[in-house]
Amino acid sequence: MKRKTFLVTLFAAGAALAAPLAAHAQAKGLVAISMPTKSSARWIADGANMVKEFQAKGYKTDLQYAEDDIPNQLAQIENMVTKGSKVLVIAAIDGTTLSDVLQKAADKGIKVIAYDRLIKNSKNVDYYATFDNFQVGVLQASSIVDKLGLKAGKGPFNIELFGGSPDDNNAFFFYDGAMSVLKPYIDSGKLVVRSKQMGMDKVGTLRWDGAVAQARMDNLLSAYYGNARLDAVLSPYDGISIGIISSLKGVGYGTPKQPMPVVSGQDAEIPSVKSILAKEQSSTVFKDTRELAKVTANMVDALLAGKQVPVNDTKTYNNGVKVVPSYLLKPVSVDASNWKKVLVDSGYYTEAQVK
Repeated sequence: MKRKTFLVTLFAAGAALAAPLAAHAQAKGLVAISMPTKSSARWIADGANMVKEFQAKGYKTDLQYAEDDIPNQLAQIENMVTKGSKVLVIAAIDGTTLSDVLQKAADKGIKVIAYDRLIKNSKNVDYYATFDNFQVGVLQASSIVDKLGLKAGKGPFNIELFGGSPDDNNAFFFYDGAMSVLKPYIDSGKLVVRSKQMGMDKVGTLRWDGAVAQARMDNLLSAYYGNARLDAVLSPYDGISIGIISSLKGVGYGTPKQPMPVVSGQDAEIPSVKSILAKEQSSTVFKDTRELAKVTANMVDALLAGKQVPVNDTKTYNNGVKVVPSYLLKPVSVDASNWKKVLVDSGYYTEAQVK
């Protein structure tokens, strides 16, 4: 019995010693995650999903939000560099402002993944994980074309255009993708931009701010639509769409006599899904942040292990200094016909959240 007791005690002691060693072996290092803001539900989901994926792979994480303040994000990333992070995963507020801090990161051997937003003017961006941003714009514009019946020869219709934040590289891809679909109809006169405001320099919405979009929509309606109906609005993001819809409601749209124009969107945020069900917003583009988090974690894992990093695009994303190898995920158009299948059946939302 004594020998058995001794062996049990020895085994227990060994197990107790092995536990922290195993935990240490699992801790592959620190991954720092810099997100732009908590004002958008999608960035909160992005951050949470990445923490989950990285921790499941044995990494420690440092997740910080900069609340759309560029100096704040710079200070946070500086701090991440000094903490000894192995990798920085950055969704930049302004993709042109990070060159100096990324050089400091490179000098310490820290790898950089641009997350969803391309980081511009820096050689020290190793990879880019995102969605097919041009295709996002194509889907937004195609929803407008379909709902207006333009392919069947209907029209002309009045449309106004909104772009995303001019300091976000994605905003240009969204706009260009949309215009690849809409411009032929504008050129033929089937779509009419009464304000004549076209191009990102005229239609951009700084910081993707819904209040800014609402104020611009107020001005457009007052100046150009006193005696004319607005039939469609290209909106690049759900937060902007909600601001636009608020403006439209303010002048009487959304009633049986004056139905809501076709309004696009992006990110499938809960207020916009509810708006789609209420027959206000027409559609949104869903980008599954769970999948983007998985792709990012797999890229980091391969990068740190010295293995081949999974990418599927090596031509599209030139940041002004280099073409950044990228992994692009497919976006999905969502409207009243498929919201349940795409958003609820996939487990992204529960039905109770959106009803």
